[in-house]
Amino acid sequence: MARVLLSGYYGFGNFGDEALLEVIVANIRRRFPSSQLEVLSATPKATAAAHRVEAAPRWDWRAIRAAIARADVVLSGGGGLLQNATSLRSLLYYAGILREAIRAHRKTMIFAQSIGPLDFWGRLVVHYFCAGTNRATVRDSRSRLLLAKLLSNTPVEQTADPVFLYEAPHDVDLRNDGLGPESGPYAAISVRPSPALRDAPAVIGRAVDRLADRHGIRSAFVALGGASDAAAATDVIRACKSSPVLLPECTPAKAASILRGARVVVGMRLHALILAARYAVPFLAIAYDPKVSALCDDLRYPLPRLWSVGERRPLDDAIDALVDRLVDERETLRSHLSECRERIVAAAERNFDVLGELIDA
Repeated sequence: MARVLLSGYYGFGNFGDEALLEVIVANIRRRFPSSQLEVLSATPKATAAAHRVEAAPRWDWRAIRAAIARADVVLSGGGGLLQNATSLRSLLYYAGILREAIRAHRKTMIFAQSIGPLDFWGRLVVHYFCAGTNRATVRDSRSRLLLAKLLSNTPVEQTADPVFLYEAPHDVDLRNDGLGPESGPYAAISVRPSPALRDAPAVIGRAVDRLADRHGIRSAFVALGGASDAAAATDVIRACKSSPVLLPECTPAKAASILRGARVVVGMRLHALILAARYAVPFLAIAYDPKVSALCDDLRYPLPRLWSVGERRPLDDAIDALVDRLVDERETLRSHLSECRERIVAAAERNFDVLGELIDA
């Protein structure tokens, strides 16, 4: 019987990370039914109740060291933990947990992560703090190349994000949100704050208006990151001539159902795009972070990004043309995503194969 400790951005109410935790817990239980699970969480009581796991406070280093001492395997992930675009402090926290586990002679695994962006100091932290990690899986080819260079003695495999295994329930009633079958087609829009894309409200607002005026598709904003995403959505809505709606915050299951039922998705949040791909819903991506571009590249997605960090703001005609392609080529895009599904689901399952190999080693 293995005891597994999960370290990630858990307990903050972020849709992507809570969906990740739900999938990871469910699949570890399915694959290793005798395992015991403990999670480092910002809200340990809530996490313990929601997932029926043990949970420890993520800010208390005494509690963290005790949790590591209890564990047989320490997982870092999933998500984008090993990066210092957020802050060097964040990177030091996650890398520090791995270092503590390695020093305690626990089995360690970097689990289904995107690696980077990392500057010079960030690369040094990963190279020195994470040296000795037993196994690593990453969710895109760019991350595989980077991590293999930084941790030359750690086997690194490219897999896929575990949220590709997420099963949204089919009994979620969306009629009270105006998204029932009788209400007509809708686009699900996921935005987040992005200082690097200052004109995002105007650009995304143009896309939303084009969907409404040219194609008769109304837009519903889903705030997957909580209040900050709701504020970003409000900025876009103010820039619109049409009348999109901002949906109330909801559970991961309901958010996934909204994305699955959409005619198209326009998204910044990685996990909005992952679930769109999971359910073969054509999407238009805004690449605020390299992990979004990496997802599109690994899916070999035919539609260019609406906008990417480092590029000039797209012209209005270019925005209109991409929205028209999203709608007009919808069936082709659906077919492409459907054809990718078997491969990408198998890649997501591989994370748990590698964990099993580590447990049995």
